[in-house]
Amino acid sequence: MNLYERFDAAFVRAGDAPALLCPAGEDVSYAQLRTMTAHMAGGLTSLGVGPDDRVLVQAPKTAAAVALYLACLKVGAVHVPLNTAYTPAELAYFLADVEPAAFVCAADCDVGTNVPRLTLDAAGAGSLADLAAGAPPVAVAASRADEDTAALVYTSGTTGRAKGAMLSHGNLAANARALCDAWGWRQDDVLLHALPIFHVHGLFVALHCAFLTGTPQIFLPRFDVPAVLGELPRATVMMGVPTFYTRLLQSAAFDAAACAGMRLFISGSAPLRAETFAAFEQRTGQRILERYGMSETVMLTSNPVDGERVAGSVGFALPGVEARVADADGRALPAGEIGGIEVRGPSVFRGYWRQPEKTREAFRSDGFFVTGDLGEMDDSGRLAIVGRSKDLVISGGYNVYPKEVETWLDAMPGVEEAAVFGVPHADFGEAVVAALVAPAPVGIDAVDAFLRGKLARYKQPKQVVQVAELPRNAMGKVQKAQLRDTYRRLFAQKPDTPSASSAGGEGDAETRYA
Repeated sequence: MNLYERFDAAFVRAGDAPALLCPAGEDVSYAQLRTMTAHMAGGLTSLGVGPDDRVLVQAPKTAAAVALYLACLKVGAVHVPLNTAYTPAELAYFLADVEPAAFVCAADCDVGTNVPRLTLDAAGAGSLADLAAGAPPVAVAASRADEDTAALVYTSGTTGRAKGAMLSHGNLAANARALCDAWGWRQDDVLLHALPIFHVHGLFVALHCAFLTGTPQIFLPRFDVPAVLGELPRATVMMGVPTFYTRLLQSAAFDAAACAGMRLFISGSAPLRAETFAAFEQRTGQRILERYGMSETVMLTSNPVDGERVAGSVGFALPGVEARVADADGRALPAGEIGGIEVRGPSVFRGYWRQPEKTREAFRSDGFFVTGDLGEMDDSGRLAIVGRSKDLVISGGYNVYPKEVETWLDAMPGVEEAAVFGVPHADFGEAVVAALVAPAPVGIDAVDAFLRGKLARYKQPKQVVQVAELPRNAMGKVQKAQLRDTYRRLFAQKPDTPSASSAGGEGDAETRYA
């Protein structure tokens, strides 16, 4: 079944009930959203867009952008969302790779293309809104099978050219059902939506839970602390990245009374610091629910709604999802050992767009997808993320997991935040470096003194750099690749330094992980 048909059944039941509660007062009911979608689908059809055609979208977060996404589903086209911050040079790559039937973008988008280029609203030359107004509305959704591609979501491309993950109608439907069940979605729930909709989190996780149940969303154009505080009293569920919660905690107005009507705060897209988890509970009396997913898989695990939510854990595999922690050959490791996280289930993508070799590399022979994340699982099946395999630092032949070091540094007095990464070193191969956000200077000697006795010496940073803020992408993930590139020559002229020797080398007898 076409994913849109699954949503539409809930839309019909909801009728004139609100779908998108917009701060400007231009609220959209489910009946209106159905009409907008039908006309938008008509506009796409008038361009010749049909099943399996790609529609490339770089548009602001509006009700019209939501209708465009639904219209793509309805006509059977493949929705390809792009970060609104991408430059013309970056857009050129996606245009060439996707070969879209239409490109929806801002009126001032300066990129040359032979593809039909449209604005979303009535502004500028060429408007999808105008086409939609003049075209017959599409009444019946195109026939789609579960395995047909619904969306193409590009990964960040930090280790090479960006890859498009092909997510099917079946992938997205299965995940939406699993999340509604796992999070106990209720008919009286109101979602506070402050996420971008060019990303899996805001587009699929947030929108789909509401759409599958026909419940309202407070649809904010962006995250803004005063706006969120103003809307919390009429919300019951909020989804956010860790940065949302740290910024809320910086406001004296955010307390237990401000979120008295909330039943659930959900965090994802980046690791949630244990300190943020604890501070949030102390301030509000509520525990953030952390979950884990990827562009290629949508959501995979979640802490329970009813049950213990553990700081630093992303919980248990969702119903239908199999998760294991494995060695380099795909063999499951015992509980408590660190290894690669591998998953299998109905929400796992079909493969990478036009990159069959990358698709083959990403899957085991038994169908498990190799996520590239490192983790450990306890005896109960609860999963904790240690970091990305590409972020693993191998110093003097020993594996150093950045998350372990970051956890200690985050707890160091005077340090607000830390990111640990590796850079080339003539003696050790790679040296452990810590980028610290701190209001006052923090040197390597202070870090050495704090970590002494807490971590094996080879795990301790050989140098620290102080930054005003850590580089992050739009979803709040720290960009380790950028840090590695910026400081790659940190040890170029000093293969061995006092700080390096004080941090130790191969003499520490610790377990190595393959």
